[in-house]
Amino acid sequence: MEYNLADLFESVVDAVPGREALVYLDHPGTGARTALTYGELDAAANRIAHHLLAAGVSPGEHVGLYLYNGVEYLQSALAAIKIRAVPVNINYRYVEDELIYLFRDADLTAVVFEGEFTPRVAAAQPRSPKLRHLVRVGEAPEGSPEPAIPPVRFADAEAGGSPERGFGPRSADDQFIIYTGGTTGMPKGVMWRQEDLFFSGLGGGAPTGEPVKRPEELAERVAAGGEGLVFFPTPPLMHGTATLTSFISFNFGQKLVIHRKYAPEAVLRTIAEERVTSVSLVGDAMMRPLLDALDGPMRGSDLSSLFSVSSSGAILSETLRDRFRALAPNCMLLDNFGSSESGFNGTATADSGPGRFRIEVNERTLVVDPATHAPVAPGEIGRVAQRGHVPLGYYNDPGKTAETFFERDGLRCVLLGDMATIDEQGIVTVLGRGSQCINTGGEKVYPEEVEHVLKAHPDVYDVLVAGVPDERWGNRVAAVVQPRAGVDTLTAEAIEAHCRGRLAGYKIPRTVVFTDHVQRSPSGKADYRWAKQVASGG
Repeated sequence: MEYNLADLFESVVDAVPGREALVYLDHPGTGARTALTYGELDAAANRIAHHLLAAGVSPGEHVGLYLYNGVEYLQSALAAIKIRAVPVNINYRYVEDELIYLFRDADLTAVVFEGEFTPRVAAAQPRSPKLRHLVRVGEAPEGSPEPAIPPVRFADAEAGGSPERGFGPRSADDQFIIYTGGTTGMPKGVMWRQEDLFFSGLGGGAPTGEPVKRPEELAERVAAGGEGLVFFPTPPLMHGTATLTSFISFNFGQKLVIHRKYAPEAVLRTIAEERVTSVSLVGDAMMRPLLDALDGPMRGSDLSSLFSVSSSGAILSETLRDRFRALAPNCMLLDNFGSSESGFNGTATADSGPGRFRIEVNERTLVVDPATHAPVAPGEIGRVAQRGHVPLGYYNDPGKTAETFFERDGLRCVLLGDMATIDEQGIVTVLGRGSQCINTGGEKVYPEEVEHVLKAHPDVYDVLVAGVPDERWGNRVAAVVQPRAGVDTLTAEAIEAHCRGRLAGYKIPRTVVFTDHVQRSPSGKADYRWAKQVASGG
């Protein structure tokens, strides 16, 4: 047995086959609840795995998951890794051109997709030369065009596949690809060896404890331990945070709860009804509406089972961290730092604040000079890097791989996009994404620092900051601001006054544009391309 995600999952299944593994709530509060034990989830995944094998999907080929959250998503992901195929997440917000790009870039052989996405799949399929098999979950919209390749109904694929295993041996070198859109540019696929992902992204079977020392130890720990932990990833499963949380839950042999889509009031009801112990989300965009519900229509919600709420993929503002602690004083808040390229790097310190996101990093995290890759001295600015269990590179992009991955002291390393400093105690202060840094008159401004200050204004609901062209300064700082509901008196002058005393003068937004809605990804990540376009008047 190796550190292969399918082998590890099956070992847990064999240890606790009757234990509840997955609970899916399509419309929380209506009583519609689908629950599968570990044995049932394994059999369901085996059925789809055998169907994919019969359809000619071979080891190493790529299977796209173009789905909302649901049993089918995790069932298909498990099915792919069982047959040594590579699951590929697809952002369900992508429109036709983005979808065509990803289908082609990822060299998809098969796609499992949501019925309502049939028109987009029909448009993308003819321009995706390697795509030869489609499986559709649910029905297509009435009158929509059908793909040239007739889709197989998911229910039929499931019914025709054997529930037994019967698969060949697997390897720790089998791949798992996470496509990430980031904040700019087209999506890129991060290629992980499953062993590396297990240790960097899944904590080696124990994210808060001692990693396992051999693969068999994972199931031994599950068999020796009890149940009672309930993990609830609230972002879309096509986001790395949610997928990795799901596998962490499986590695613990505990219960995983998922909703079809994020709805804050439903999340709070589910926490109470399912006795959830751990919730994961992504940044302010998901935390803010959750706190609005907890402080409004869902005031008094039962959070007695909840032990921790963790955010990753986007930094939480100080204002929301303080508000969370006031509304949920008995729950631990973890503001984690990590990425699709590095897995988990560390957790914010208690004294993190606006423009001062300080993290206690693990031993694999460094701050290095981006040119020489040598560690920077305390106080100097460099880029965050990760060493050891890191990805193989970016799929179909050797140029970007060569720019981002390097070797130092015999270890493979990845250079992340975040600029940072490190102090004498090893605490890292993250300044912001280097690609988003605004150069205004020779001064560098990191958007995240300005956003944190603006989010502390009581009338600001959400904000993105970007640089826009300026004849005198080259670029100037611009803010796209979404006021709180019911607020119609917020002005650019009020924004500037709020920033005085909190930011150096050159960091204060010179352009302020108000909007009804700040555009973000489904998981809450910033869309800086959109912000720059809006701020520029485009």
